[in-house]
Amino acid sequence: MRYLWVLLVVLAFARAEEVEVSADNFKANEIKRYGQFTGHVLVKKGKDTLKADKLIIRFNKKRKPVRYTARGHASIEVFIKNKNYLGKAKELVYIPQTNTYKLQGNAYLEDKSTNKKIYGNNIIVNQNAGKYEVDSKGDEPVKLIFQIDDKKLNNEQDSQSN
Repeated sequence: MRYLWVLLVVLAFARAEEVEVSADNFKANEIKRYGQFTGHVLVKKGKDTLKADKLIIRFNKKRKPVRYTARGHASIEVFIKNKNYLGKAKELVYIPQTNTYKLQGNAYLEDKSTNKKIYGNNIIVNQNAGKYEVDSKGDEPVKLIFQIDDKKLNNEQDSQSN
């Protein structure tokens, strides 16, 4: 079988939410409480998706996911407060309890609705709080790229000066 389809139904938050994981290979260790997916990994949770070469899901004693760690061509598409974000990094970590994504190593995050782009070594996105943190590495700066509508800005400045 080329693809192994695994369907996990979990309580990720206060409400039940279905998580679907597909990959070429799967192995698990119940004693150490983890599942490992390799090859063409795709995770779907609602409208959110995560893609990677490798994914490890850690579980608590009640068999609820507590941490997703994705490596190798790791990318996400998430929806936060009705905005669509795309992200990439060397490693992506998702923590369900706090609804937090950590993009680590050469991280990139783009707000598709406003075309804002953030680059840094690490980016943390807390979906529950709607907060973002970005830091750089060494001499590399954090970079934010966004568009300004000059016509709208000039009109607003003109109306404020009257």
